[in-house]
Amino acid sequence: MLSHRSAPAGEEGGHVSSWVEHVIWWHVYPLGFVGAGPELATAQPEPHQLHRLHGWLDHLVALGCNGLALGPVFASRTHGYDTTDYLAIDPRLGDDGDFDALVAACRERGIRILLDGVFNHAGRDFPPVRDALAGGADSEAGRWIHWSDGWPVFFEGHDALVALNHGAVEVQDFVAEVMISWLERGADGWRLDAAFAVPPEFWAAVVPRVRERFPEAWFVGEMIHGPYDDYVAASGLDSVTQYELWKAIWSSLTEENFWELDWTLGRHRDLVAALDPLTFLGNHDVTRVASQIADPRHVPHAVALLLFLPGVPSIYYGDEYGLRATKEERFGGDDAIRPEMPAAPHQLPGTDDAIWSVYQRMISLRRRYPWLTRAVIHTTDVANEHLVVEAVGPDGEELTLGLNLADTPFRLPRAGEVVDAGAPVQDQSVAPHSWAVLQP
Repeated sequence: MLSHRSAPAGEEGGHVSSWVEHVIWWHVYPLGFVGAGPELATAQPEPHQLHRLHGWLDHLVALGCNGLALGPVFASRTHGYDTTDYLAIDPRLGDDGDFDALVAACRERGIRILLDGVFNHAGRDFPPVRDALAGGADSEAGRWIHWSDGWPVFFEGHDALVALNHGAVEVQDFVAEVMISWLERGADGWRLDAAFAVPPEFWAAVVPRVRERFPEAWFVGEMIHGPYDDYVAASGLDSVTQYELWKAIWSSLTEENFWELDWTLGRHRDLVAALDPLTFLGNHDVTRVASQIADPRHVPHAVALLLFLPGVPSIYYGDEYGLRATKEERFGGDDAIRPEMPAAPHQLPGTDDAIWSVYQRMISLRRRYPWLTRAVIHTTDVANEHLVVEAVGPDGEELTLGLNLADTPFRLPRAGEVVDAGAPVQDQSVAPHSWAVLQP
């Protein structure tokens, strides 16, 4: 019998609060969502734009989600990841009162809030960074940033993103204070941007201080490559972004080759034994899944995988309606994947009701079988055009997901009661270009 971890998660690293077992995030990039100008200096924002999110909170709940994962909301010069004031809401979004109102509206609906903390680097206008750049490496302020041979270090070569000195006590104290301040204001956790570039020892010094005040807070680091579990163990974080699974899902569906996904699912199973990874099909940095997968008939397969596989799912705003957009490697190349949204969902044109239905039904399935968050998975049948994944719960519960990309029906190796499917299951067979979840 496949074993399950006995502790909640991340025994060697952080911990996971009980509420995380049941959260499904709806992820929003706020500056894009409200149509904020690309630069604060030239923007003429209407006041209280953060209130535009209120018109979508019931949509979030109707979809089946109960968490709002916010992209950057703090003051910045441009896209939010060049923070200039970690204790103030970006004027293009509103002010402290607008944030408090959003928290209150979420609490009324039982919605958790995840904030995006950019603590690897800061904008040039962040006062300690500005003073460090002016005073040089040997100045008192110079301790705030990372230097190399007397020159400031920039994140991925962007001179507007100045790398912080994570070994400095001043930086550690400040980040702990920022985290605590916003948790006091009603946030439930932090997504830690570019955690892959931050020494894990930094989080190990900061996060325990925050947990002393907020033991139920959740900390998820943005990691692109592994080994994920080693980073969590060293840092004390709770979770990481599961980019490896994200890539394997859309790539296997596009190439109609499930062998890559089969290999990745084995690694995912091992990862889930140690922590609860944040799983996703899209976010503010990648091409939308409906554009990423070549055959539109196979987008529902990706949705089924996201909500069937263990982990903590996140749904990027608009993906539930099948929105399409491609990320481009140029200035402004992220704009299409970070679109402005109308005041209410019914005003959004071009929605795909069929995709919405798959999301809603699979989230409902997830609610009925909450043990899927930490299920042990294994594949029982794999070929280029079909895949069977079995999930086992801690008390022996079982569900089977069958995926078929072929033009002909695929007969499942085990019989069972159909829980949900993209098309009717006949003679124990998944219809062409369809999927099905069965309970043996």
